[in-house]
Amino acid sequence: MRMGRGVEWALHACVVMSWTPAGEAVNSGRIAALYDLPAAYLNKQLQALVRDGILVSVSGPRGGFALARRPDAITVLDVVLAIEGQEPAFRCEGILGNVPGAATRDDFTRSCLVSQTMRQAELVWRQTLARQTIAGIADSMERRFPEDRARTVAQLAAG
Repeated sequence: MRMGRGVEWALHACVVMSWTPAGEAVNSGRIAALYDLPAAYLNKQLQALVRDGILVSVSGPRGGFALARRPDAITVLDVVLAIEGQEPAFRCEGILGNVPGAATRDDFTRSCLVSQTMRQAELVWRQTLARQTIAGIADSMERRFPEDRARTVAQLAAG
């Protein structure tokens, strides 16, 4: 499976927003400049997070985006699904029904061992992403790179 780069961008943006003081919005153009990303495309990803209730959009001269929930209540899976969509990664096409002699009324999504294997793998993948939160990533980053939070917040403020 291959996810679009918007997932990475959105996750980093959420971590940055978790570091900003409560009630302050972060301008998407500043985040784009910080990471050298195309501002319009990053903004599109952030709007997807707004639609899913992960971010709020704040109007006005000090506007931008802010987390809609506490960072410990936003999972990596929430962000991935907001960007990539809710559809399963694997779609069983039921090709076993094309084999000569196959029972055409079978539900191959449920009976096919390939489909079962892929659905189980996706379930494990989703469970893993659901256990990791934006707060957890931010905390790990701060432990591993203690200077990053202060430097990032200062760069965004200087914008």
